[in-house]
Formats: sequence, structure tokens, C-alpha cells
Amino acid sequence: MLSSVSTLPFMKAEASDEELMLSYREGDAKAFEALYSRHKGALYRFILRRCGQPAVAEELYQEVWMKLIRAREGYTVKARFTTWMYQVARNHCIDYYRRQSVAVINDQQGSLGIEAFEDQQSKQPDQQLELQQQTTQLMQLVEALPVEQREAFLLREEAGLGLNEIAEITGVNPETAKSRLRYAINKLRAGLNQS
Repeated sequence: MLSSVSTLPFMKAEASDEELMLSYREGDAKAFEALYSRHKGALYRFILRRCGQPAVAEELYQEVWMKLIRAREGYTVKARFTTWMYQVARNHCIDYYRRQSVAVINDQQGSLGIEAFEDQQSKQPDQQLELQQQTTQLMQLVEALPVEQREAFLLREEAGLGLNEIAEITGVNPETAKSRLRYAINKLRAGLNQS
């Protein structure tokens, strides 16, 4: 069945991440291209928000994809692909900072990577300014969250992961993940309401 996924191009877009990774494991480079295309933006933003430095984020991002490529031969479906991918990314970021013997650095330039709405150019100048101010404020509020809460929030919003997956990736129980996410959202709402 998996070989049919890799030989029928029209099925690529409909194939699950897990099917694509299994096809890639069997040598289908197009399956990897589809995975990369689906997840490149969200994964990069997750790493950037974890470390806050674009140059470091780019290096870690490339290394995570290399880890995924090297791990393909041993890949088996034990969880959703995204759960596995973000676990690899999270662990790689942690390992990087352990090797560097530094704490997670917050980006002082505010380049958190939260993107404004794509149709921003069509807005009036005053609306653009307001949107830009709100985006900047949200980036600052996300940066100010405690690391565990920020991580839970980013995994939910960037990666679209559920509580059980967030718990698995972060090594906590689902209730702890739920609490971290709830606290993060409450802090963000409170911060946005203060303005």
C-alpha cells in the first residue's frame, strides 16, 4: 500500500505525514519534499521562538532536518509524525544550549517571528499601524512567558498539536501541559487587555 502512495503523485497531497515518512524511509525522495514543504515554516518559527536568535535558529533548523533525514531508516509509526518531529526539535534545542552552557536567550530585537496577516498591505495606514503595534505587543508578551508556558503555547499554536502530544514532547502529564497552556493564554489575554 505504501508503495502505491509513493508512485501516485496525486495522492501525495492527501497522504498523511506518517505515510510520507514511511515512503521516504523506502527511498521516495518526493515524500520527503512533501513533508519538508508542509512543515518547514512552522518548524522554523518554533525553533526561532525557542532560541530567539535568527542565526542560531537557522543552524538548529538545518540540523533538525538532518537528524530527521538520518533517522528515516529506523522510523516506525509510534506517534504522529509532528509529535516526533517537534520532540526531535525540542531535544536538539535543549542539547544545543547544554553544549553552549548558556540559558535560553530571549531575542532583544523582538524578531519572534509571529507573522502579521498576509493582507496587511490592503489595510489603511492607521489599521496597518494598529496591527503592527498589536503584533509587536503579542510578540513581547509571548517572549515574556515562562519557558514552559511559552513552549506549550508555541506547540499548540505553531504546530497545532493537542494536549497529549504537547505532554509527550515536553515530558509532563497532560494535566500539566493543559495548565501551562491555560496559564500562557490567560497571561497573553491579560497583557493584551491592558493596552
